[in-house]
Amino acid sequence: MHRTPVARTLPDFPWDSLLEAKARAQAHPDGIVDLSVGTPVDPVAPHIREALLSVADQPGYPTTHGTLALRTAAAEALHRRYGVTGIDQATVLPAIGTKELIAWLPRLLALGPGDTVVIPEFAYPTYEVGALLAGAEVIRSDGVFALGPQRVGMIYLNSPSNPTGRVLGVEHLRKVVEWARERGVIVVSDECYLGLGWDTDPVSLLDPRVCEGVFDGLLAVHSLSKTSNLASYRAGFVTGDPELISDLLEVRKHAGMMVPLPIQAAAAAALSSDQHEAEQKQRYRHRRDVLRSAVEAADFRVDHSEAGLYLWASRGEPASDTVAWLAERGILVAPGHFYGPRGAEHVRIALTATDERIEAAAKRLAA
Repeated sequence: MHRTPVARTLPDFPWDSLLEAKARAQAHPDGIVDLSVGTPVDPVAPHIREALLSVADQPGYPTTHGTLALRTAAAEALHRRYGVTGIDQATVLPAIGTKELIAWLPRLLALGPGDTVVIPEFAYPTYEVGALLAGAEVIRSDGVFALGPQRVGMIYLNSPSNPTGRVLGVEHLRKVVEWARERGVIVVSDECYLGLGWDTDPVSLLDPRVCEGVFDGLLAVHSLSKTSNLASYRAGFVTGDPELISDLLEVRKHAGMMVPLPIQAAAAAALSSDQHEAEQKQRYRHRRDVLRSAVEAADFRVDHSEAGLYLWASRGEPASDTVAWLAERGILVAPGHFYGPRGAEHVRIALTATDERIEAAAKRLAA
């Protein structure tokens, strides 16, 4: 039998290339400060853990569509937190973490060979992986008007951006929506960092100022990993165009893509309360202030980074040199080229470490 393993059609897993730098950083006398991955380190709020346990004794299968409580909580949270109106709870679809959703979205929406998926110039690697899994082509572009004659099937937006922290304004988003609707193109907005604006207030693709309350062709992806510290729970959801959500629901039913019931209960609790998110945002704000001051004092230039969980920083040298320089000081970061060729002189520095580790990094940079 002759076959091409799917893994061979995908890029190398980027984090494997950091093993040497990680070993060097771990050798620091005071231990590693790992700022390479945006993994939450703070505890899950008690009311979320209680919700998880409240249904832990229920043995039946969960539904792919999710509980009414979860869908309603998600719709209400989008309205309450971000001013998104008109979301019908029936158009909320839970996901087993948003990375899973993003990786399979092009395929589940029937994109394939001959189609083009547009991703940002600097992009979360899973956007490209999802397109490749579907057999589609990938174009990196931050604008739509220079795309040319390609048969574009889907555009990914990410605001606030991972890795840069850049925020797209209302007018930019409106223009993308108008362009896409004229051509029947699906727009998917990854809004996992929407609640983490620092110097500006990020806007959802589904904000009435952007789409005028019409969700046709639009999908917004939301995660509870960052703002609610639920990365280990794998809890997220997608909402928007009722027809697209219906298509996704039917396929995911067949594929058994069900979020476990205890996770659904926890997600509903997280979406029904804003206090724990406000407290977590303040933790990240403090860490950002400490780390940004130290990075800039160490002669780094910080670009964008007006929102999100990362500093997009450069010393004006190859990113691999910067990674090595920081590793010698026991600090591990991600090189910018993980996120696109134009990131060759930047590194992404995560804010997701304890206060003690952030302070340690700041002291090492000062030295």
